[in-house]
Amino acid sequence: MTGVVGALLEAWDELRVHKVRVLLALVGVAVAVCAITAISAAGEMLRQVSAEQNERWGGRAATLQVSAWPTGEGGSVMPTSEEYEQVFDEIVDRYGIGYSSMLRDAPAPVRFPDGTREITTTGVEPDWATMHRFQVTSGRWFTEADADRLAPALVVNQAFLDALGGTTVAEHPTVTIGGDNPVVATVVGAFPDDWPDMDPVAYALVDAQSTWVTPESMEMMGPPRLELWVPDDLSDALVETVRRDVAGALQGVQADVYRSDSPSASVVDGAIRWVVLGVSAIALLLGGLGLVNIALVTVRYRIREIGIRRSFGASSGRVFFSVMMESVVATTVAGVLGVTVAIVVLHNVPLDVLMGSAVQDAPGFPFSAAVTGMLAAIGIGALAGLLPALVAVRVKVIDAIRY
Repeated sequence: MTGVVGALLEAWDELRVHKVRVLLALVGVAVAVCAITAISAAGEMLRQVSAEQNERWGGRAATLQVSAWPTGEGGSVMPTSEEYEQVFDEIVDRYGIGYSSMLRDAPAPVRFPDGTREITTTGVEPDWATMHRFQVTSGRWFTEADADRLAPALVVNQAFLDALGGTTVAEHPTVTIGGDNPVVATVVGAFPDDWPDMDPVAYALVDAQSTWVTPESMEMMGPPRLELWVPDDLSDALVETVRRDVAGALQGVQADVYRSDSPSASVVDGAIRWVVLGVSAIALLLGGLGLVNIALVTVRYRIREIGIRRSFGASSGRVFFSVMMESVVATTVAGVLGVTVAIVVLHNVPLDVLMGSAVQDAPGFPFSAAVTGMLAAIGIGALAGLLPALVAVRVKVIDAIRY
């Protein structure tokens, strides 16, 4: 242990003596370490952002989409909304699904201040927001208590609020919705438009939406669907089981069950990550090449010193280790500097602004990225010190007199 500490202190002293030469080489190493650390960390952080974006559209892993379309064979007709709801509830209870939501799209006439317009309403259940990382910017999302409201609750987009005259959720705006059986609904939450000039849309609880849903609207927009958030390792088995259950419970329909999330996205992210790390590794090797050149020149100037050390009994192993540790200590210092800069830079990068959407679970700086950067710095230091150390081992006592 004493020998190791002594070699480290000796390496540090040599770096202080040759600090100008070493500094020139370490600039490239520090920049390369900063790049490889920042890229590794950014890849992990952006993977979280990308995963959240995918989950907003397709649901979390693993989300199963269940649908049952009437085939029309043998004079079969579309089951009623109540029949769909009963079958879906039985499936959720049978398999103990923790998060599920029935979905139903239906057009509905809405009486805005400038006239009546038909908009698309989507009936959901409270779990849907959790399954899709859906967030409102003002107000709130649905709760189980909203099912008992006399005035149905609505969560609408900004275009809907603008059509109401630019009102806000805090003002508790109400709107008349429905045709033959109109009801007065209350806006309880709002979310931003997905794209410019988006039409007004609204979410409502499935039970509340039943007030204005008609058989004609179901034929036009399609039957209700069911989303199930299930364990990833059970998704394949549940796909076949749920399909069989739905087909057996609803006569004259074609049951379809599939995963709506993106399980293959992680494979693409992993491939991109390895490509980027490969480019960074090349940059790191180029930075280490400069350190090798400077170390070789330094060893040539230190032949007298090394020869004198050999004359006083320094072993080949001690000389080899001390010369190599000079490069390792130098690149370790450069690695600490590079990792620190990478942490500071990424800590101040607004990921939600770059990706164009809010990050629900903001990722911190990955510890694995810092470890990767430090291991890369130490590894390039060991490689850069190997050749100079081999040259130093070959120095003999007579060389101290000759030079």
